[in-house]
Amino acid sequence: MKVALVTFFLSLFFYISGPREKRPTAFFGHAENRDSTSITIPFHVKMGGVSDHYIRSVTPKIDSFYNKWIKSPYYSGGFIVAKNGRILYENYQGYADTRTHKEIDSLTGIHLASVSKVLTATAVLKLVQQDNIMLDQKVTDWLPQFPYKDITIRMLLNHRSGIQPYSSFSALLKKQWNNRKVLSNQDILDLLAKHKFRQLFHTNTRFDYCNTNYVLLALIIEKATGQNYRQAMQSLIFKPLGMKSTYVFNYDTDRETASKSYKGNAQFPWDQFDALYGDKNIYSTPRDLVKFDLATYSPDFIDQKLLQEAYVGYSAGNTAKPVKDYGLGMRMRFLQPTGEKMIYHNGWWHGNNTSFVPVRKDTITVVCLGNKYSNRPYATLNMVSNLFYKKPKTTASEIPSELELVGAE
Repeated sequence: MKVALVTFFLSLFFYISGPREKRPTAFFGHAENRDSTSITIPFHVKMGGVSDHYIRSVTPKIDSFYNKWIKSPYYSGGFIVAKNGRILYENYQGYADTRTHKEIDSLTGIHLASVSKVLTATAVLKLVQQDNIMLDQKVTDWLPQFPYKDITIRMLLNHRSGIQPYSSFSALLKKQWNNRKVLSNQDILDLLAKHKFRQLFHTNTRFDYCNTNYVLLALIIEKATGQNYRQAMQSLIFKPLGMKSTYVFNYDTDRETASKSYKGNAQFPWDQFDALYGDKNIYSTPRDLVKFDLATYSPDFIDQKLLQEAYVGYSAGNTAKPVKDYGLGMRMRFLQPTGEKMIYHNGWWHGNNTSFVPVRKDTITVVCLGNKYSNRPYATLNMVSNLFYKKPKTTASEIPSELELVGAE
């Protein structure tokens, strides 16, 4: 009897103290603690419950997708699928910092790259809602030194301004360019004002994705609020929604503590564009982005009619069967053969690859954030199109080629 007891306690000790494999959190039936699987915000959102039958039917499909297309030694980051704020599936793997072996978990802020644009655009819409600014107001009303007189705030939001991307400034200036200077948003405006770079096309004649647009929008937010961009984003979005793990990166103070980005086992070095914000440089978590998405359904947070302007494409209006388009801080893809519109935004900066896909017709949020250079986060678009839309043309064997290797995607 004593031997059996000793054996039992020794086995229990080694089980408890042994290593643990981090597993995805998939929720079936009533077994889970509902408080830990529901994400809420301090705004009224009219949504129904999520049935156990629905959870049991969809979660194995998400799990199968995750294990086939995301889970890999080449992926490090966080993944979540939620409906009405109820977490259907969640997983975290990899390291925020390989030097300290700090693991990524639900509280680890990861660089959103160009998914930051969704939040910047929402801040602009909030200021429009407050009658602080107007979408069709000239940029020069807020930034008098801006040299292109006919460009409006709306044209910055939908990438129809025609201005040069800041990543091209060095080639345009050649020997005049100082590649050691860490640039600020004001520096970008000053360079535009000083050199008056030729536009790539006439204003508002076509779409051309350009990070400079959102650097300028961040400056307009600062002018309109009287706060710096970090403070403005906190007061307009992060704090009201309880996004406690979300912040705007400060190049001077956050480089040591922020989660790093990697290619293989090598950390990406900081460069002269890493202090720019508006187009990128928001760090957040999958759970915080679910909070943000939930808030977009609440008229107490944002006027729903105004928000719809973000989901209207501005470039494919005269196309019989459009494939892609861009709204106000939101990409869209038209799935064939039905033509259903899927809205999303991807991001890429250094080793950070990110995807934010709100499925508004089903009140579902899908987020995949990665800090290790990989196209795997972009496969979430295929999961969404296959699970939540009718007869998509794409198949699960495809990974979207959304990685535009020309800056903060």
